[in-house]
Amino acid sequence: MTPSRCAKIVATLGPVTTTEGTIEALAKAGADVFRLNFSHGTHAEHERRLQAVRHVEKRVGRPLAVLADLQGPKLRVGAFMGGHAKLVVGQAFRLDMSPELGDATRVCLPHPDIFRALEPGAELMLDDGKLRLRVDSVQDGVAVTRVLTGGMLSDNKGVNVPNVVLPISALTDKDRRDLDFALSIGVDWVALSFVQRPEDVAEIRKTVAGRAAIISKLEKPSALDHLGEIIDLSDAIMVARGDLGVEVPPETVPIVQKRIIRACRTAGKPVVVATQMLESMIQAPAPTRAEASDVATAVYDGADAVMLSAETSVGEHPVAAVSIMDRILLRVEEDDHYRKIVETGRGDPENSAADAICAAARQVARTLGAAAIVTFTSSGFTTLRAARERPRVPILCFTPSRQVARRMALVWGVHGASCAELTDDTDMVAKAASLASAEGFAGSGQRLVIIAGVPFGRPGTTNMLRISWVD
Repeated sequence: MTPSRCAKIVATLGPVTTTEGTIEALAKAGADVFRLNFSHGTHAEHERRLQAVRHVEKRVGRPLAVLADLQGPKLRVGAFMGGHAKLVVGQAFRLDMSPELGDATRVCLPHPDIFRALEPGAELMLDDGKLRLRVDSVQDGVAVTRVLTGGMLSDNKGVNVPNVVLPISALTDKDRRDLDFALSIGVDWVALSFVQRPEDVAEIRKTVAGRAAIISKLEKPSALDHLGEIIDLSDAIMVARGDLGVEVPPETVPIVQKRIIRACRTAGKPVVVATQMLESMIQAPAPTRAEASDVATAVYDGADAVMLSAETSVGEHPVAAVSIMDRILLRVEEDDHYRKIVETGRGDPENSAADAICAAARQVARTLGAAAIVTFTSSGFTTLRAARERPRVPILCFTPSRQVARRMALVWGVHGASCAELTDDTDMVAKAASLASAEGFAGSGQRLVIIAGVPFGRPGTTNMLRISWVD
């Protein structure tokens, strides 16, 4: 580890980023977390990529997290005669359960749960929002709609139902198989798609049972009605702007993004901004100015991490995409205005010993000009509360759990490393100095602010602040 930026980068692995050499190049360019997209690829391919990340981790000398992103329910229309049909504005168009090939008047919608939830006046978005239908009537698995926005509709295009809570689980049978596999190979984070309500998060939490941390992907407007509860039940949140951008008006997406980030910062939960961040770099060697501004805005808003999807999984310039994103993040964090925004956006500490200690640690580190804040933690709780404070110095997370150290790769300003369990106060001070020095964060004569919990090794007992020197 070496001192670097605070915001983190999530890079999606795919066909063009499978080899250890390429993954190592991504890590050296600045990737902190590697995403396995279970919407694509086989279990064998995902396992090979995870093992490659583990090998690269040893060579680059810092924890790298692996995120398994579950596909979630995929709602799609059926097939058409000739592969497509043209829908004209104002015409009637029927959705039904018949498996027969569709035409310009009807198509199969093989999802009975949608019909049970639809009511007259509801709107459906097809093909990522390119086409729009309004329901006139619905009965017995048949919905008669009116075309509001027409165009060509082809086989198996996606269906979105904004502002309707669908009576389906966020975990499909495929997701359950993928989740079992992902946990068996030791992923650090699991992302749950199609979150509509708190119960969706509670369901996956029972299955995961602490074997990985959980990210709730917010892509359904209905989730925003339960935002606080979903954040409380999750270990982190992802602003999934793809489907979210289909289901809410484009002008609303930036407002929703800021609202989610603010709520996560208040709660002290990591938040990732995803989708189309450097989209043009799938083909182009450099991003547009608008894309660079979009990435910067997410950082100014307070995001813990930003994510690359197709840019690094199938794009022509995966390493360059990570490198450019790294440069954007660093440049933003050098801006005096960024620090003012961070200070203004900091909420009051909660009424707990952990928050009181972490708020004090931030202030002490600033007053004394400390090199770093060192957190000793077994669960990551202490480190997360320290990161909520957004201090001006690096946060070092020393933990006996390698998985906890890896999970912290997603968290703003945190640099994780494994260490042996503490034995006493003297051991704590000695380890803080030697590890901070060895990792390149502090030199001889510099101060460290140490946070820990006594008794050592018991999660959730943050109650100690100590100032020490590096010899």
